[in-house]
Amino acid sequence: MTALRPALTLLLIAVLASGCAGMRQDPTRDWSASQLYEEAKAALDRGNFDQAVEYYEILEARFPFGRHAQQGQLEIAYAYYKAQEPEMALAAVDRFIQMNPRHPHVDYAYYLRGLINYERDQSFLNRWIPQDQARRDPVPQRNAFDDFGTLVRTFPDSRYAEDSRQRMVHLRNRLAAHEMHVADFYMRRGAWLAAAQRGRYVLEHYEGAEAVPDALEVMVKAYRRLRLDDLAGDALRVLELNFPERAERLRQGA
Repeated sequence: MTALRPALTLLLIAVLASGCAGMRQDPTRDWSASQLYEEAKAALDRGNFDQAVEYYEILEARFPFGRHAQQGQLEIAYAYYKAQEPEMALAAVDRFIQMNPRHPHVDYAYYLRGLINYERDQSFLNRWIPQDQARRDPVPQRNAFDDFGTLVRTFPDSRYAEDSRQRMVHLRNRLAAHEMHVADFYMRRGAWLAAAQRGRYVLEHYEGAEAVPDALEVMVKAYRRLRLDDLAGDALRVLELNFPERAERLRQGA
């Protein structure tokens, strides 16, 4: 009889656990698509992004078709973005664009994609310890530049177009500064051709960036080191035409 007690105890625990599990029913079990969407949207508006994500995921799983699910596909991307889950946010945006290429809010999807990439390197550490933007990984910034560019080209009259243009200006300066940071690295190590190529890349891809005069100056110096006097002269003439003070300073230091 004594030997049966442990087994009976385990059985009683299992029965009680099963009963408790049965009592913890899913509160959303009987919700309609409309209620799920409204609750998800309310959580999103409250800033409860994890709760919003949960409700949007349930909505898509239970009601994969219809206007609520379609709108939820876009809003869950924003919820992931605000919850600082950029990979999930990008996946949700890409899925929405692929499935709804003619949706009236697809311009916002491209804008949101740009925002996600724009802020991808804004980690907790970076927010509290300032870092040189030019030294950060440029890939998310390039992706953001392309995303905003797609929006501006495809939807020039979008309500998000002007903000996208302004962000592109900022990104262009960031990306050009990064190229010049790399060019400076090459110059200090005597890799003249690599430095000149970085300067040329800035001229070709980031016209109007703040780093353009730096790029021309690097090209002049690097081509001189390589004894490519014609190319150095061409770069110097462009510098003289557009930035005469920089050209004069370069001549004096030559």
